[in-house]
Amino acid sequence: MTVDNFHYNMLFQQMLKGYFSMKVDETNIVGKIEDSLRACLQRVPFLEINSLERGLNLGDAPMDIVADVRVAKQRQRLAIEVKSSGQPRVARTAAYRLARVLESNPGLYGVFAAPYISPRTAEICVQEKIGYLDLAGNCRLTFGQVYIEQQGSPNPFAQKRDLRSLYSPKAARVLRVLLTDPKKPWRVQALAEEAEVSLGQVSNVKSLLEDREWLGSSEAGLLLKDSRSLLVEWAENSNYRKNVSRNYYTLKSIAEIEADLANACEEESIQYALTGFSGAARYAPSVRYQRAMAYVSRDVESIAKILSLKEVTSGANVTLFIPYDEGVLYGARPIDRMCIASPVQVYLDLLGVKGRGEEAAKAILDEVIRRSW
Repeated sequence: MTVDNFHYNMLFQQMLKGYFSMKVDETNIVGKIEDSLRACLQRVPFLEINSLERGLNLGDAPMDIVADVRVAKQRQRLAIEVKSSGQPRVARTAAYRLARVLESNPGLYGVFAAPYISPRTAEICVQEKIGYLDLAGNCRLTFGQVYIEQQGSPNPFAQKRDLRSLYSPKAARVLRVLLTDPKKPWRVQALAEEAEVSLGQVSNVKSLLEDREWLGSSEAGLLLKDSRSLLVEWAENSNYRKNVSRNYYTLKSIAEIEADLANACEEESIQYALTGFSGAARYAPSVRYQRAMAYVSRDVESIAKILSLKEVTSGANVTLFIPYDEGVLYGARPIDRMCIASPVQVYLDLLGVKGRGEEAAKAILDEVIRRSW
């Protein structure tokens, strides 16, 4: 077999099958990465693995793994920096460290490894001219005449704790403030006061967003760097069914019941906000709808009685939500003498609504939300 540039589409299913259901353990991740690296390199027919060593000092910098291989009679060493998180900021920090190691070790090839390497993190590694490897089967190793690449494998280690922390009710209050005015810089204290959360909560959200490289800091304060990515991930972890819902039927038209609901809530001093298709109709009318939807902060039964709504299990044309958190109503604004939930909140709610909900959500995204970025 001739020694040409070798491009092998990696298939790690058998090797990783046992890993998919396992929680990532920081104490043994280096061992798992070592196994993945060995399996990866062994698929190159003209590459010979001389050794894989852990904790080897390269100058003043001990490396997690150092691989010594031979390709076409030429020796090549790989320095692998292993982290328990593959978030972009972690990868960039690892790349800087590898760069310093490579400066004093000419010919060394640097590799960043973690349980999961996202497409964004992979881009960073390519930009920094280092390889990458994860436990999901994604990798890119290119040195000498070797080129190994596999992309697109999903994350088998869903970081549920991380996601629960970033999209918890209190954390979501911070996200709403940031996304409502994404070009505005925030001091931590002011952000906490605006979101009505603790300084510790803001600090936690700040750290999680910075790890993703979605939030930056300047003399003016904290500022969103990637509103789109934040909104996409939030949408994936949002569900309007977190709210308590009540379904009703009325003989009135949708327009009439929306107006009557607004009047009743104002008369009773009850905070409310139209959402779903009712909200979309005010921001970016794109679809016809047959169900009014609104948040009502309290006394839903009383409002339903005032409006002569009949609670039903099917055929409803009015849905009232009791917010799972009062932050849901942040950024609500008056339009046509009615209070409408913020564009971001309406967008998130619509994505979970059947019957052209995604279409209406896209219209708000394109015509309202994106323009604020």
